[in-house]
Amino acid sequence: MEIIIGFTIIVAILVIGDTISTATKAVIPSVFVQALLFMVGFWTVLPKDIVTTSGFAGLSLLAMYLLITHMGTMLDLKQLIEQWRTVVIACAGLVGIVLGCMTIGRMVLGSDIAFIATPPLTGGTVATLLMGEAAKEKGLEDLIVLPILVYVGQGFVGYPLTSFMLKKEDRRLLNLYRSGQMKRVEQAEGGEVEGKFRVIPPVPEKYESNTFMLLRLGFVAMLAYFTATALNKGLAAMGASFTIHKLVVCLIFGVIASEIGFVEKKTLNKANSFGFLMTALLGYIFADLNRSTPEMVVQLIGPLIGILFFGIAGMYVIVFFVGKLLHESPAMAWSIAMNALYGFPQNFMLTHESAKSVTEDADEREFLIEQTLPKMLVGGFVTVTIASVIIAGIFIGML
Repeated sequence: MEIIIGFTIIVAILVIGDTISTATKAVIPSVFVQALLFMVGFWTVLPKDIVTTSGFAGLSLLAMYLLITHMGTMLDLKQLIEQWRTVVIACAGLVGIVLGCMTIGRMVLGSDIAFIATPPLTGGTVATLLMGEAAKEKGLEDLIVLPILVYVGQGFVGYPLTSFMLKKEDRRLLNLYRSGQMKRVEQAEGGEVEGKFRVIPPVPEKYESNTFMLLRLGFVAMLAYFTATALNKGLAAMGASFTIHKLVVCLIFGVIASEIGFVEKKTLNKANSFGFLMTALLGYIFADLNRSTPEMVVQLIGPLIGILFFGIAGMYVIVFFVGKLLHESPAMAWSIAMNALYGFPQNFMLTHESAKSVTEDADEREFLIEQTLPKMLVGGFVTVTIASVIIAGIFIGML
């Protein structure tokens, strides 16, 4: 397939999802529609390698580095430090998933299914691949595809549930904002959020080109990559059983760089690059759906529904009480915990989609995003990027 044909088909699928989401005011999330169209497409007419041949696969990794660093520029340093509550809630959600699956779920579905399916439910691709390999090594041929199916299926549950919860939270926050009980993050005279520790003066306007903004952002992401690599080598030398994901370091470095003034807030938006990079990333995240088949879905539909039900039920119970203890609203606490079912960039899209659906005022949308996006991003990193790999490693030893 010619690259431009694959590109056009993939973008058309993304547009259909966005259009349906807008028409239904996010009652049907765009990522849900897009995932469904990709899956059915792979079963019927779409080539299995369309994401690769269309150029999205190669561009997506670059997009992820730049987008995550860009997300850091959108966060306030004080906000990021205050996200310890988000970390606790996200971890509590994972505990709830494990308890739900390994107690009642294990009794109903059996030990093998519970052990193999639980880690993918707590995270993303790495946990899925680890458990698939573990099932293969144990000779559990019938269950090798179960981790992939859980990975694919959890989004179909997570997208609409998170969309519902985020809209509920956004309406609550909007009422507080309109009544004057909550205000936006402190802004400079020009209306832009200003870094509180700025030591580098702004670049003169005549030199501030799109490419110069991208250069500075790329430099920060590169420093984050080298730092993460060095840290992980040090951890390995000390015998540590975990690593620090490079994208987590990108997020932190993005916050620091914007606070000191090395990069501007919302750099990719100003460089007119955000939309294209986000499209490139979205086009790639559905690539793994080419592994699913109708036969796979029929064979394992029972275990899939069971593990999703018991895991999510356990998560809801634990997160409700932990959220209350930390004075977080139930809707926001559940949204944070449900990052385990998809992570970035879906959490970013769902957050913006929800804000767009509850208000048409640009200032109100920005307020809502300021309140919810930092929590969703941190929740996604804690669950999908970090904790799920640790859980998978533990479960492999127990299988």
